[in-house]
Amino acid sequence: MGETEYRNVRLTEEAYQRLKRRKKAGESFSDTVERIAGERSLLDLAGILSDEEAREMRDAIRDRDERSRDELDRLADRLDS
Repeated sequence: MGETEYRNVRLTEEAYQRLKRRKKAGESFSDTVERIAGERSLLDLAGILSDEEAREMRDAIRDRDERSRDELDRLADRLDS
């Protein structure tokens, strides 16, 4: 089994504090960096949907939001009665 290599990295105090806040209990700073570096950005999703698929998804979300609002309004009316 090979020996682990280590590198020194300089961080600004602000960058260090941000990294420290993201660090989970029992996690080393290396573990934290590996976890964060492996996260995906929403920008990674750009271009996955066609314009038509994106429009359909936006419409479906908008419709569901409207139905949810209507349901909440009906519930509020019943509670006020």
